[in-house]
Amino acid sequence: MAPPAQKNASPLKEYLDKAPGTTAFAVLAVLAGLLCVIALGATLILGGSVFAQVIPGLPDAGEAVRWGLPVAKTVMDAAAVLTIGLLLMAVVLLASKKGHLSPQAAGYVRGATWTALVWALGAVATLYFQASEFLAKPMGEVSVDEVTAYAGSVSSGISLMFVVLITTGIALFGRTTTTATGGLWLLVASLVAVTPPALTGHSASSGAHELAVTGLALHLVSICAWVGGLVALTYHAMRADAQEPQTAAHRFSRLALWAYVGVAVSGAASALARLYSLDDLFGTEYGLIIVVKIVLFGILGVFGYAHRRWVVARIGQTPRGGAGHAFRRRLFLLLAGAEVLIMAAVIGVSVGLGRTAPPPPLESTVDPAAAILGFPIPPAMSTQNLLTLWRPDLFFIMFVVVSGALYLGGVYRLVKRGDSWPVGRTVAFLLGLLTIVAVQLSGFATYAMIMFSTHMIQHMVLAMLTPILLVLGAPATLALRALRPAEKRGDRGPREWLNAFLNSRFSQIVTHPAVAAPIFVFSPYALYFTPLFPTLMNDHLGHLFMGVHFLISGFLFYWVIVGIDPAPRKVPFLLRILLLLVAMGFHAFFGIAIMEQATPMAMQYYGQFDIPWMTDQAADQYAGGGVAWALGEIPTVLVMLALVVQWSRDDERQERRRERHSRRGGSDDADMDAYNAYLAELDRRSREGAPAGAGGTATATVEAPEETDASEGPGGVGDPSGRG
Repeated sequence: MAPPAQKNASPLKEYLDKAPGTTAFAVLAVLAGLLCVIALGATLILGGSVFAQVIPGLPDAGEAVRWGLPVAKTVMDAAAVLTIGLLLMAVVLLASKKGHLSPQAAGYVRGATWTALVWALGAVATLYFQASEFLAKPMGEVSVDEVTAYAGSVSSGISLMFVVLITTGIALFGRTTTTATGGLWLLVASLVAVTPPALTGHSASSGAHELAVTGLALHLVSICAWVGGLVALTYHAMRADAQEPQTAAHRFSRLALWAYVGVAVSGAASALARLYSLDDLFGTEYGLIIVVKIVLFGILGVFGYAHRRWVVARIGQTPRGGAGHAFRRRLFLLLAGAEVLIMAAVIGVSVGLGRTAPPPPLESTVDPAAAILGFPIPPAMSTQNLLTLWRPDLFFIMFVVVSGALYLGGVYRLVKRGDSWPVGRTVAFLLGLLTIVAVQLSGFATYAMIMFSTHMIQHMVLAMLTPILLVLGAPATLALRALRPAEKRGDRGPREWLNAFLNSRFSQIVTHPAVAAPIFVFSPYALYFTPLFPTLMNDHLGHLFMGVHFLISGFLFYWVIVGIDPAPRKVPFLLRILLLLVAMGFHAFFGIAIMEQATPMAMQYYGQFDIPWMTDQAADQYAGGGVAWALGEIPTVLVMLALVVQWSRDDERQERRRERHSRRGGSDDADMDAYNAYLAELDRRSREGAPAGAGGTATATVEAPEETDASEGPGGVGDPSGRG
């Protein structure tokens, strides 16, 4: 006879206890799909996108396209969420074993290949419907040639072609992936595939480009990681043979918090870029849909807090199979299932929001330059305007805030446990972030859009001053010392991933002087003396690409020259000085070449603006060339001083090493002692009849002083404790 507690148990409790995991998840998936479709239909009706007014005599795509396009987009987004979630589960949430995926993790990667295939098919369907809508032809009347032409000439079609190519690659390469590194590359590719369609919709035409474009891209990446991770974790928890669900739940809890913050920040930025007043939020269909998303987002926050407070925080406190463990499992599945259903509704609402036209600007007449710049022509440059006409570029705002917070958090962790960290490194890194604020967020960023001279100041600071300060801050060394090793031996946490990256083949290639130096030296010539410069200036993504490229190319070059962080190879100091002098010579010649141009550069871009307070474009370009020529001197002096100090300290370390070796009974020359030991080993082997070069430790001993190990110095890659 069953106990009374079991007799009075709810049907849902009994179902969760008895039903197989796959069956329960299938029921949840069907409910989520239905809720997503209902939310999509309600949003499309509220936004009015399916009730287009057809003007007699003008072509129209028809009802099938108006409904088919959002449905195809929903399928594409849902498949993207599932692909990212499965790859997150395989690479991040589940523990790996010495760089290899566990059998269950490998199974999730295989599952991601099928969802990636659905993602690609959804992108193809979306491409067809978009081409039909663009050409105003009903479904079935658009030819393959017309779709191909649309995909190769229109930005939204090009972006979908990128999605098809990337997702097809995931579906193919994922079938043979067995390593954690391979899974990570698939995850990165899936996150990249999410962003192209976001950059060609309302965000690309919004006034505040710096907020809208980056905001929407971050919004999609964050919500895909959050929703996809939860879906994959829910399925994993329902499996009877689940591999360490407690560990996966704890890891996802930390990831979900970051994703929640990312969704909140990016959503606020996107709304600010499209809504021009508070009345637009409550008085337009677009604003009301945003209000619905805000309400659902708040509800998800409550569920997330309940997860962290009552479930995840207490997982593992009771033995597996006990009554408390079963109760928490049911509570976890109930909360997770409710979250999945709400998130499915959010996906439907989001697709419908993308089909709804945002409110028009308050002003009836818009400056023609604002369509390109995202803002009207500013007044004449002055100190006051440079300090007040700031540009809220979300990408660089987040880079500065997140980088600064992580760096200071690492320093705090070291100090808290009693370790030291040089104050000079902290000051250098923070000064580097301040230079980004000065040229990318202040009035300099505003005037750099219309003045070549100000743009060149921005370029020189990002490429030749900011990277020096960031490199001298030694962020990788700080991370290796502050991050804790993975709890399980052979698993990969943030510290192990950073270690693997620093020792990877990719790092060895990009930090080679023959690669880093040419990229740094010749990329300005390839940019400014080709049609690439006006092309990139015409688009916000082009501006973003240039800024990131300047920063990365400079960081790689100065990492080779004055880097403190562990690197795959150690470059001799004389070669560093030679590379520095050669690079600065090429940069000086670059500035002179700009000054000697007979006609203004990039007039395809600058010629679009009527700037009343600047009448001589050639003079402004000449000033920009002078900036490029003159600003190269200051970084050269700064780097040369840093090189002299590093060389001197390296000699002191070498001398201290020789003294320690001498006190242990060796000579003053450790290399000579190693060579003598090598000869003695050869002599011993020859007497014993062993081959002269076979195995042994002598050869390794003589080579060791010449090798560069990333674990040199405190807190290096080879230091498992991170304490140095």
